[in-house]
Amino acid sequence: MSPSFPVATNPQGGPIVASIRVEFSDREIPPAGTFTLPLKGNANFRPYPVADPDPRKATLTMRGAGRDPKTPIPADRWAFGRCTSGKTSLVASATDICLFDGFKVDRLYELTYAAKDPIVMGLGYAVTRDVASFLRYQPRDDAGNANPLALGATNAGIRRAYGSGTSSTGMSMRDFLYLGFNEDEAHRKVFDAVNIHIPGTHRLLANVQFADPNTYARQDDRTDFVSTSYPPLTYAVTTDPISGIRDGILKRPKTDPLVIQTDTENEFWAMKASLNVHYGKGNPVKLPDNVRLYLLSNFQHGGGDPTAPVPGPPGMCANPTNPNYHGPTHRALLMALDAWADRGVEPPKSRYPRIEDKTLVSVDEYLTTFPAIPGAAMGRVLTELHALNFGPGFRSEGGIVASVSPTMGAKYQVLVPQAGKDGLNIAGIRQMEIRAPLGTNMGWNVRASGRREGNLCGLTGSFLPFAATRAQRMASSDPRESLEERYKDHQGYVNAVKKAATELKAEGFLLEEDAQRFVRSAEASNVLR
Repeated sequence: MSPSFPVATNPQGGPIVASIRVEFSDREIPPAGTFTLPLKGNANFRPYPVADPDPRKATLTMRGAGRDPKTPIPADRWAFGRCTSGKTSLVASATDICLFDGFKVDRLYELTYAAKDPIVMGLGYAVTRDVASFLRYQPRDDAGNANPLALGATNAGIRRAYGSGTSSTGMSMRDFLYLGFNEDEAHRKVFDAVNIHIPGTHRLLANVQFADPNTYARQDDRTDFVSTSYPPLTYAVTTDPISGIRDGILKRPKTDPLVIQTDTENEFWAMKASLNVHYGKGNPVKLPDNVRLYLLSNFQHGGGDPTAPVPGPPGMCANPTNPNYHGPTHRALLMALDAWADRGVEPPKSRYPRIEDKTLVSVDEYLTTFPAIPGAAMGRVLTELHALNFGPGFRSEGGIVASVSPTMGAKYQVLVPQAGKDGLNIAGIRQMEIRAPLGTNMGWNVRASGRREGNLCGLTGSFLPFAATRAQRMASSDPRESLEERYKDHQGYVNAVKKAATELKAEGFLLEEDAQRFVRSAEASNVLR
């Protein structure tokens, strides 16, 4: 059975209709190309149906890369519908598009069309609030149904409630807090503490008519779409010097939770994370006392698989990838969050790059210190941020997008973590893989030739292994010390892992069981056997 969604209705009768914009890239187009795609681009998400199927009343363009000129595709070369082999196989559909000459994987396509029946996405915040509040405070709901977590008919049994969000749900959690949903309808705090992982400064901005919360702006495509970094960017209430907006994500002391946000190096390149701690024109921003920010040094955005081999396959990227596992640091910080909320034990101080100590720098400054690693494709671009004007009905809280292609105003200054020896971040937690490294981990990667070469490779990082011996690195002109020079032999590597584990435990960023796993893994490895 198809799920039902709350659809907004027009008080004057009939459906709500508005122009929306979607983009199709190699996120959706298969390597061999295709003749047809859902209007959402991805079959896992429900598209907004077209209100008028006449392609002459819509616009479809094609370009090579994000900033390239857009070439209009004539209305007689495409149609709303599904097709397997072009025009002759066309079947009309209100939620699909058929391009008679086929979508090519190395192109970006942008469709603007009149859509209908917007889903009330902002209710998701209310649902999160109400479900969490019920589980925490009520033994039974208003209809008499028992709370499955309750300890008895009159005892909900919950002492603390914590929220968590990763990537898009992390963006959602930032929006949840900003919009005031951490206060329930009885004016009680919903979550005592929240763990927000890898959103950078993005908010989901789901409280928008015709919201598109699974799309996010990034350097290689969709650069000016709604789900992006929009003021306020900081947890503290500040005055944004670019937009003039004075606001903050946390501005309700009675119901604001404790916050731990973790970002990888990737979010600084792809999701403007530096703007958590400095203004758009520079100058540092102080963090509120109830917030901790941590950088997972040199990791990429995705790192949820402990069995993933490092380096990973390059795929569409120029460098091998960097799927280092985030779990050990996450587990330690979850314990710290619980101790903070439940017992008042202060967590470790923030470990986030800052302008004050020169650990946040421009891309040009970063490149001057990065080692000249033979064969490495270098990142020279990041996701920029401009003041975006979506029309008079759009504001920080959301609203209506009248300008689907927003005008771009002044540019924000966006910075990245500085690189030290071996290209590894100076700031941050510096996990095991950075303290006892087997190569240079980077949070960024770039696209390989043939598919928007030189642009960022999405949310993917890089891993460039060290040479095994001094002779090998000298032969390749690698400036980085070899494994042999660093550790001498296998036991030397194991000892380095043990030392790093001891340090990380003492600093509060590693649990004993994970420390033991790292040591066992090092002992069983073939490093310098």
